[in-house]
Amino acid sequence: MNFLDEVTITVSAGRGGDGCLSFLRRANVAKGGPNGGNGGAGGSVYLVGDASLTTLIDLHYKPIQKANNGSPGGSSLKRGADGSSRSIPVPLGTTVVDDETLRVIGDVTTPDTRLCVARGGKPGRGNASFKSSTNRSPRQTTQGTSGEQRRLRLQLRVLADVGLLGMPNAGKSTFLSVVSASKPQIAEFPFTTLKPHLGVVRANSDQSFVLADVPGLIRGASSGIGLGTRFMRHLTRTSILLHLVEVRPLDGSDPYTNATDIEKELALYSQTLAETKIITVLTKIDCITEEKLASISKAFKKLRSDRQLFAISSHTGRGVNELIDALAQEIHRRRLSTANDPDLRLATQEKSDQLATDVLNQSVGERRQQALAQTESPDVCEVEYVRNSEN
Repeated sequence: MNFLDEVTITVSAGRGGDGCLSFLRRANVAKGGPNGGNGGAGGSVYLVGDASLTTLIDLHYKPIQKANNGSPGGSSLKRGADGSSRSIPVPLGTTVVDDETLRVIGDVTTPDTRLCVARGGKPGRGNASFKSSTNRSPRQTTQGTSGEQRRLRLQLRVLADVGLLGMPNAGKSTFLSVVSASKPQIAEFPFTTLKPHLGVVRANSDQSFVLADVPGLIRGASSGIGLGTRFMRHLTRTSILLHLVEVRPLDGSDPYTNATDIEKELALYSQTLAETKIITVLTKIDCITEEKLASISKAFKKLRSDRQLFAISSHTGRGVNELIDALAQEIHRRRLSTANDPDLRLATQEKSDQLATDVLNQSVGERRQQALAQTESPDVCEVEYVRNSEN
């Protein structure tokens, strides 16, 4: 199945049914009272979280979603049937944005989330509802109102506790395959990973957490180079970033310079995201000597003394269990703190809202750049028509 993490759809709620104008007419009842019923309410449109979905590709092929109209009222005080609502399943982690106002409507983060994105029209009133002591035979009715119609931008950001950050071939996919049951594609060429992968990690401390592997970042990623910002948004829901740094890059570059460049790209994309807790992990340490590893570790500790540093080899397993246990304990501590501290919950929600805004701003900026590029260099083809003439 193709992975798609952003799509634009149009949702239309149903119109309310009209009220009925009717009077009771039976044998021996020549002038009965009003008995026109009310109409039915229009159906609404809802987005419903579905844990089995991992992509928005289905909505790409069904960009128009409509709910049904309410039925009109009938005689004998019959109320019109309500229009059936439309429930649209979306992956967990979907952010809903009004494409016209650029306002974030809400997030779908749990399977029981049911977010109303277009409310159905109100039903019209039949003439029986206007009967009063001074108006015994009303001929007044009202029509049902139109349902809401919106153009929505759905943005998927995967839900994970820990996000893997790093350059291509830093060992992210290999690490994920070793510590979880996830089996991403692994090869020795850049951008092997072309979509996010999630894996559930179970630590020795009987704690579990979700790990997200996204495509590698390169210099200039924040401005769209390489895979650009397309997948950087999937790191915005994580509480910890694991920055994997290859100790012996194939191109002979300096590991610390590589790490610094990637974190600069992170800050250019979102300063709020760059403030997320980052743990540095030196990878592929089985490829260098102990002396070289000690030298690299010393350089990282000297320049980033406030940050945790781990060194692992996914091939031999060295250092992996220690890293997983440390992550599990940190995540467990964060979960307890969030559950018991209302101020921390509020701060977490404010950070989440800011990250959603940053992701939206990046998306809008990318679309504007694409539109500007098309305007500046349109594909214009001049055609000269020549009439064939017979001599």
